[in-house]
Amino acid sequence: MGKNTYSNIVSTALLMAVVFFGWAIVTSNDLRRASDNEVAKKLDQLRSEIAEMRKEIAARPLAATTASKSNSATAEIANAKFYDKNADFGGRLVDVSTSETRNMNSLINNESIVSSIWDKCYDSLAERNYAHLDKFEPKLAESWSVSDDKLVYTINLRKGVLWHDFTDPVTKKEWKDVEVTADDFKFYVDVIKNSKTNCAPLRTYMKDLDRIEVLSKYKFKVYWKKKYFLSKSMTLGLIPLPRHLYHAYDGPFDGKRFNDDHVRNRIVVGCGPYRFVGWKKGGRLLLTRFEKYYGTKYGVAPPITNLALDVIKHKITQLQALRSGEIDRMGLTPEQWIKKTNGTKFNGPNAPLLKYKYSARMYRYIGYNMRRPVFNDRRVRTAMTHLVDRKRIIKEVYHGLARMITGNFFIDTPYYDKSIKPYEFSVAKAKKLLAEAGWRDTDGDGVLDKDGKKLEFTMLSSNNNPNYDKMLPMIKEDMAKAGVVMNIRSVEWSVFLQLVGEKRFDACICGWGLGIEGDPYQLWHSSQADVKESSNHVGFKNKKADKLIAEIRVCFDSKKLVELCHQFHRLLHKEQPYTFLFSPYALVAQSKRYKNLRLDLPGGPPSRILWTPKKLQKTLEP
Repeated sequence: MGKNTYSNIVSTALLMAVVFFGWAIVTSNDLRRASDNEVAKKLDQLRSEIAEMRKEIAARPLAATTASKSNSATAEIANAKFYDKNADFGGRLVDVSTSETRNMNSLINNESIVSSIWDKCYDSLAERNYAHLDKFEPKLAESWSVSDDKLVYTINLRKGVLWHDFTDPVTKKEWKDVEVTADDFKFYVDVIKNSKTNCAPLRTYMKDLDRIEVLSKYKFKVYWKKKYFLSKSMTLGLIPLPRHLYHAYDGPFDGKRFNDDHVRNRIVVGCGPYRFVGWKKGGRLLLTRFEKYYGTKYGVAPPITNLALDVIKHKITQLQALRSGEIDRMGLTPEQWIKKTNGTKFNGPNAPLLKYKYSARMYRYIGYNMRRPVFNDRRVRTAMTHLVDRKRIIKEVYHGLARMITGNFFIDTPYYDKSIKPYEFSVAKAKKLLAEAGWRDTDGDGVLDKDGKKLEFTMLSSNNNPNYDKMLPMIKEDMAKAGVVMNIRSVEWSVFLQLVGEKRFDACICGWGLGIEGDPYQLWHSSQADVKESSNHVGFKNKKADKLIAEIRVCFDSKKLVELCHQFHRLLHKEQPYTFLFSPYALVAQSKRYKNLRLDLPGGPPSRILWTPKKLQKTLEP
């Protein structure tokens, strides 16, 4: 019998006892001593007390066997069934990255590397079921409920969840056994909503989140200003933020100080299964399993003891390190997948390595800075798309390991409109559109011009993606066929982020990671076009798009939502603020030491559930 079931039985028994003894008292004493009015008054009071008790019992978490409301948490803890109960604990997993990161603060640094680290060091209120991504199960929240109007979420936290122990790198004060409370969730939201905090992308998602009201140490309410179709996933995705790290000073919170606290922003203090040990810039980042992790008693402690992330800039060197056993996992390029992983290391029953692929929730794109006069014309942007031979790039660069796309939603969801046909590669159609926009070769030098200016721009890219080195010269060559001069500028990842964030580029090639449900607001709403560091870096402004975004954000009808998303998809296809390129597959090479590799799960195999047999475990070298 579950503990919640037992609690409800006891509570019900107590309620029945109150009713019985209350009635006995009234009938044996009050009826003898009091008037009819007094008896009626006492009965009304007793009924009121019973009604309050009923409300209190109803508010308690229900057991999975008795829960009937879809908006309540029912499982004891998320995804426990995916952890192997026979797993051996211990060992390591060394992953790799091609680029260095700026800092470790995921609120002001939305790089995927940092997000993945926080994902290992933090837990959220709830977690999506690995097999059914539309279902949420409890994590830091023991239970929750939502009001009928979907504007108020009431959260009941687990007790005994601890922050990671750490020593403040500035004050040198030691913090141990500090409990996670409702105040930490309020602090997280307040920091993001602070206008001085450099977290514009996150703030757009919380635009309609009004506030958090702390009711007690373990209970709080989340209030939304208006209905928002992602309010459930946003609310249950909330994490706490350690005030004792980021606000370790007297006086009110200072957003600018938070941004510029470079020393504290080099560490991570979370409450999840792994704790931060150290980060050597340009070298290794190390995490180790948190031995006080609350999830251990529920059977969701990750078996692997140490996780490391090494910075190795070149993919060739990464593959060499994987073959030699220095690292345990890496992402492969399409060429490596096809041509470099066919030897004995990857083939045969005794091969030490394996490779696997799955649909990555991301896409690649070319974005056109619409603040530049040349790209403020839809005909020019559409012509640019006609000059990108995506079929050839997928075939020759990605070796068929990518799918062409036409819009912003993940291709494997119903929100993506598969009826939209991609613009074909056609130099002739591109020339026609450019001529309609007034671009002609008036001086016979082979380059189009207009009002005395050549049709010339610079494509900005980061130098950490070898596929770009192959793609961009191909695109440059095809652009030239239409009289367009495309220069290529490849820079370090940190410089790329700075230039894009400050909107100092003509066109850029990059990628976006995607959620299950997509809110176009962050990337496409006009209000974000002129915000520094916002994700609408191309400066897209469109009243019809804004109207559709507003409708999407308040739509809870799944059929209607799909139609609205299809309308938005069609609008973007017409306007071409991006040349949507393709959705590549995630290509991974990994040591065969790791067991419980679930390739059948729609979100890709979760690393938390992996384990290594004792005899095959490795330790980390200094």
